[in-house]
Amino acid sequence: MFKKILIANRGEIAIRIIRACKELGIATVAVHSTADEHSLHVRFADESVCIGPPESEKSYLNVPSIISAAEVTDADAIHPGYGFLAENAAFAEVCQSCKISFIGPSPDHIHRMGQKSNARELAKSAGAPVIPGSQGTLQSTEEALSIADEIKYPVMLKASAGGGGRGMRIVQSAPQLASALEIVRSEAGSAFGDSSIYLEKYIEDPKHIEIQIMADSHGNVMSLGDRDCSIQRRHQKLIEETPSPQLSESSREEISGHAVALARQIGYKSLGTVEFLYDKNGDYYFIEMNTRIQVEHTVTECVTGLDLVKEQIRIASGEKLRFTQDDIRIHGHSIECRINAEDPYKFTPNPGIITGLNIPGGPGIRVDTALYVESEVMPHYESLVAKLIVHGIDRAEALAKMNRALSEFHIGGIKTTIPLHLDILGSEEFLSGHYHTGSLERLLLRI
Repeated sequence: MFKKILIANRGEIAIRIIRACKELGIATVAVHSTADEHSLHVRFADESVCIGPPESEKSYLNVPSIISAAEVTDADAIHPGYGFLAENAAFAEVCQSCKISFIGPSPDHIHRMGQKSNARELAKSAGAPVIPGSQGTLQSTEEALSIADEIKYPVMLKASAGGGGRGMRIVQSAPQLASALEIVRSEAGSAFGDSSIYLEKYIEDPKHIEIQIMADSHGNVMSLGDRDCSIQRRHQKLIEETPSPQLSESSREEISGHAVALARQIGYKSLGTVEFLYDKNGDYYFIEMNTRIQVEHTVTECVTGLDLVKEQIRIASGEKLRFTQDDIRIHGHSIECRINAEDPYKFTPNPGIITGLNIPGGPGIRVDTALYVESEVMPHYESLVAKLIVHGIDRAEALAKMNRALSEFHIGGIKTTIPLHLDILGSEEFLSGHYHTGSLERLLLRI
């Protein structure tokens, strides 16, 4: 087991990792920008190192500074959390070359699965259904027009190195395709440093289903169930729940089987999430694999009773999984609401000083946050400020707990998305479970 882990992140996920390390008896090092000097993750860690000014590219994305911090504190491993450098293959390679363990998959797996078009072909070879589209990246406008004509419009253009909902565009007809190609290539190059793109059939109003998998270096791979992440705005998730209220048990088993088969075929080692679209006809298609811990890992923890961060650390240290697939049982239902520091209906960021804070509690209520009274939500980083997670014996109880917890949750000094979450949970579509990736946009038109 590792002796000391440096957490290359900030906010609630850094605190989450520190807590897991403390319970495992592992010392921790927090890195921070000058703006985060008084943040909770700095207070809770055993040691801390300032790695640069507030701007992410000069601090939390500054690889030399992070590696130097690990070396000067004698950290033998780095946990990247999610975001920032979590899916950066070059960073994982640097860790490897510096004899520092990267808590995540190998650089090769990050690279192979991070290239969405390549991941699509790997999934196809593993037997998973994929959305009809281009074989690899597009080489010309003529190729794109030919494929789109064959699979029929609408189609979706996607950045091959994309993620987080960026570098994607729906194209409804041939006259729009050439200009859309240039726009997406430009967006992809600016956002990811890679302008390659691919094309798929656009699946209208699907559910976004993901399977949490876990694999060790001894050849053991297992599924930890599904999550429904369909409540999204511009491909950014707002609410997640498990199990999905619409999947049949047979579909759930089939999709999980494909996720495990893909991980097994590529020799994957770590936590990972294999994502699918599930259409209104009950057909499903692989879309991507995320090679990191997810924001919404919390709901899986609630229904399985596992600490996924601890398991991720154990796997990275070379330990064998302590249980088999038959040991995994799903208990009850869990829902997570992502609380963002934003105007709840305009979605504009709303940084500021926290003037008051009341965190909900009671049986089955969990809040992951780095907020405290007089802390500052800064404009330099993403707007996620808290995750509210509930667990009930069934979906009805989980919904009741979430509504009650949201009504108790008070964050003074800034606007948050709490009112929007209450609107979503009270909508007919969400209550029925028959919601999809377009449901939120339609709900916003009615509010």
